[in-house]
Amino acid sequence: MKTTYPVSALMQQKDIVLWSIEPETTVFDAIKLMAEKNIGALLVLEDDELLGVFTERDYTRKIALAGKSSRDTRVREVMSGRVITVTPGDSVEDCMRLMTEHRIRHLPVVTGYKAVGIVSIGDLVNWTISTQNAAIEQMEQYIAGSVAP
Repeated sequence: MKTTYPVSALMQQKDIVLWSIEPETTVFDAIKLMAEKNIGALLVLEDDELLGVFTERDYTRKIALAGKSSRDTRVREVMSGRVITVTPGDSVEDCMRLMTEHRIRHLPVVTGYKAVGIVSIGDLVNWTISTQNAAIEQMEQYIAGSVAP
């Protein structure tokens, strides 16, 4: 299965809404926004600069298990600051490899120093399934003789 499609192709089919927070946002407010939007990660931006990513995993490990208060803790204190990013030209395969190697579920997509999107493992799985289904359908049509070689 071909997974060399660029991330930009995936992003064209996805609703691009870039949900972000500032580093001084409380963890409680960040989790509330994530619940409202049904998302698992938020980009942490300051003056359009990507500082980090705040995820559900950050909350469970650094707040809930550590016994901290989400209302008193700022995102800056618990976000994942070492951010691995991709560009719109990177392949879906590159994204899957990076997520596997680094055991992460979200990759910010950047152009230069500006965040232009985020892809999740769910996005990549859905993309892979849909491209596989399209390829299978095309092969079935070819075999049935309804598509010219």
